[in-house]
Amino acid sequence: MAKALIEHQSSQRIKMMQKGFVTGLPILFGYLPIAITYGVLASQSGISLIELTLMSVLVFAGAAQFMGANMIAIGAGSIEIIIATFVLNFRHFVMSLSFMNSARALDLKWKIPLSLGVTDESFSVSSVHKEEANQERGAYFYATLMLTAYLSWVIGSFLGGILGDIMPAALSQSMGIALYAMFIALLIPSVKVEVRYGIVAVIAMVFNYFFSLHLDQGWAIVLSTILASYIGIFFVKVEQK
Repeated sequence: MAKALIEHQSSQRIKMMQKGFVTGLPILFGYLPIAITYGVLASQSGISLIELTLMSVLVFAGAAQFMGANMIAIGAGSIEIIIATFVLNFRHFVMSLSFMNSARALDLKWKIPLSLGVTDESFSVSSVHKEEANQERGAYFYATLMLTAYLSWVIGSFLGGILGDIMPAALSQSMGIALYAMFIALLIPSVKVEVRYGIVAVIAMVFNYFFSLHLDQGWAIVLSTILASYIGIFFVKVEQK
C-alpha cells in the first residue's frame, strides 16, 4: 500500500514536471536569442564573462540587464544603475504578489522561491495555468516552468558572452539595436490597450533628452524614469475615473 502511494506520488511529480517543461518551451526559445544578444552586448561593454553570467544568475531580468549593460558602457555609476534598475523592475513586486495570490493552494515554502522566478513571460503563462496550483504536486509544474526559463536565460547569456569575444566588431555593434527593439516590444502591447502609456514613454524620452544636456547620462536616465513613472500614476487615475 505504502509502495503504491509512493509510486503514485512519484508518477504525478514527473507528470507535472513534464507538463511544466513543455509549457515553458516557448519561453525557452524566446529567451535564448535575447539572452545571447545580451551576452554579446554586455561583453562588448567591457563586462567579463563571469560578471555578465552572474548578472543573469542573480538578477534574471532582461530589460534591467540590458539597461545595466548600457549604463555601464556609458560610464554610469553604481548608485545610478541600482536606482534605475530598481524602478524598472518594480513591476516584479506586483507580479510576484499576484502570482502568490493565484497560487494560494500551494504551501508557503513553494510560493516564496517561485515568486523569485517570476518574469513577464512566466507570469503571463502562469496566469493562464492557474488550475495546476490546485492539482496534486502542482508546485512542480510552476517550478519546472520557471526553471526552464531561468536556465535558458543563464545559458544564453553565457553563450553570448563567449560569442562577444570572437564575433566581428561590426556585427556585434549592429546587435545594439536589440536593446531598443526589446523595450519597444515591451511597450507596444501596453500602447495597444491604452495610448496613455505611449504618451508616458514619450514624456520619459523628452525628460531624458533635457536632463542629459545638464547631467551625466546615468542620472538623466534615473530622473527621467522616476518623473515619467510619477506622471504615469495620474494618467492611470484619470483612466480609472
